[in-house]
Amino acid sequence: MLKRASSRPAPGVSSRVAERGRSRSRSRSRCRSRPGRRRSGARVMAALGGRGLAAAALLRRGPAPGLRPVPRRFRYKEKWAATAPRIPCTRLALHHFDMSYSLQLKDLWPSVRASLLCEQKYGALLNNFSADDYVTQELELMNATDFVSEGSKKAQQGAAAEEVRREESRSQEGPGKVGTVMQTETQAERSPPPPLRASISSNIKCYTYPRGDITRFRPARRDSLGLLDYYLMDAASLLPVLALNVKEGDLVLDLCAAPGGKTLALLQTGLCGHLAANDVSISRTKRLYSILNSYIPRNIRETVSITSYDGRDWEQLEGGTFHKVLVDVPCTTDRHSVMEEENNIFHKRRTKERQMLPMLQLQLLMAGILATKPGGKVVYSTCSLSSLQNECVIERAVDIAETQFNISVHVEDLSHFRTLFQDTFSFFSDCRLGELVLPHLTANFGPMYFCRLHRV
Repeated sequence: MLKRASSRPAPGVSSRVAERGRSRSRSRSRCRSRPGRRRSGARVMAALGGRGLAAAALLRRGPAPGLRPVPRRFRYKEKWAATAPRIPCTRLALHHFDMSYSLQLKDLWPSVRASLLCEQKYGALLNNFSADDYVTQELELMNATDFVSEGSKKAQQGAAAEEVRREESRSQEGPGKVGTVMQTETQAERSPPPPLRASISSNIKCYTYPRGDITRFRPARRDSLGLLDYYLMDAASLLPVLALNVKEGDLVLDLCAAPGGKTLALLQTGLCGHLAANDVSISRTKRLYSILNSYIPRNIRETVSITSYDGRDWEQLEGGTFHKVLVDVPCTTDRHSVMEEENNIFHKRRTKERQMLPMLQLQLLMAGILATKPGGKVVYSTCSLSSLQNECVIERAVDIAETQFNISVHVEDLSHFRTLFQDTFSFFSDCRLGELVLPHLTANFGPMYFCRLHRV
């Protein structure tokens, strides 16, 4: 007898069917509660056209293996005001310079502006400790000249011409005018020496290409001792070192030494009895160590003491100790500010730091003055065109030294530098105190401001 097939489902099937029915009812309830989602899905399918079925199949499969959808709570919308500046730092710097330097430099500013935006020109500071002798001949064959030695020749020629003029004036005077001649000689002895007689350290050798020549120097090479043959730098950066006029056995302080170009130039003179190189930044001090290790023998490096103190507190450490002090202060670094986004002082997060620069510069200069012995010299320098960071700082420092510390400080005349180096650099003739090298399309060095102070 055949049994009638049962209409009841097999064991376990009823539970699966019931679960499937419940899931369908939940999906229908979601669709009823969120009608917009169903319509948006329909619009997506309509936009895909004939590829809608394939896209739907891909969506049903879920994400590819190893990829997971980003949870909603971790999603964010980028906000320009909080994450990135709308205007680049270089453009902000250029706008700031247009507003201020057009008033300061007037008709010269368009030319200086174009030069700042062009490639900078470099000089090759020869390493006197290198064993290679062929470097000088190689550079001269490439039409490069040592601008320091050329300036020294001009100074000697000027001194000789002055002596000839003096001899001619003596010969032209008659016997009855001996008193007048003696009076003239006495006045000449009391008056300061002619500008062209200013001594220029002949030990420093820096080669540059002529005006209008934009040839690049090859990278430095190591000699048999492992020392590099020359150091590439802005040739105008040597002018503060030349203005310091280091003598044999001088105790010298480089208050803001890093990255080390001017410190290296001071050692090339071979005249420093002891050189103290300081910089507040430890990372920049490491770069200074690297440069000295690459250019200076060990026995010479032992005469250099490298520290990382705050230069403003130097007077408390070693006040009234040094014969010569170089204060190359932090500044707006005008060329870097209009060319590089990285480490740009015109970034919105560094606004307060930039506004406080003149105060920092004044404090560092005062520390340099107080660290100098009576009769010593201080050279203040920046790589900025700003008169607020240059002449104004000098004037304020001279006033504070007189009123608060009872120290007499005189600003010395450096106008002879224009005569000695006018073939290499372009100088600003209207600088009230010190000298300022302007970038120029035919001689694109600088900007570099330097001023020498004499502590009486």
